[in-house]
Amino acid sequence: MELFITSFLIGIGLAMDCLAVSFAAGAHQKTSRLRAAAILALFFGGFQCGMTLLGWFLGSGFAEIINAYDNWVASGLLFIIGGKMVIEGIKDGEEESPDVFHILAIITLSIATSIDALAVGIGFAFLEIIPVIPAVIIGIVSGVMSVFGIYTGGKLGHILGKRVDILGGLILILIGIKILLEHS
Repeated sequence: MELFITSFLIGIGLAMDCLAVSFAAGAHQKTSRLRAAAILALFFGGFQCGMTLLGWFLGSGFAEIINAYDNWVASGLLFIIGGKMVIEGIKDGEEESPDVFHILAIITLSIATSIDALAVGIGFAFLEIIPVIPAVIIGIVSGVMSVFGIYTGGKLGHILGKRVDILGGLILILIGIKILLEHS
């Protein structure tokens, strides 16, 4: 049960980039919100899931080498990702509205918003966690948050703006602290 809760919280943290991009898309969407929501949910959720699995696969080759330091590596990755998200949330600047009906733009945004999931997957490898269920949960949470972002972007996007990145970053940092406390 703890794995489900932790995976859900990691999913929320990772989905904040997806949510921010979806807010921007929703705020400027002039055509079908349903179609835009389906596209972003499918791509963002799919890439978050896939990149988590890819990270685990890549990290599995290194896990045996640094097994004694695995909790530090996993926590460090979460601190770096979380810190980066907090800094991005504090920086001035407007989120660019993506063209959700242009495949190259969607793939680029999907990769950009899921790079952090790759690092989390590496962390899973170091902690010797089989990532299938967490990756699926992360993908579903990202997809749901993308749909939420599209539909609320016109209203909440202007209010919250980049503060969603700060919230997501803080969640990942807290999970990193939890890992350190449990494995120390």
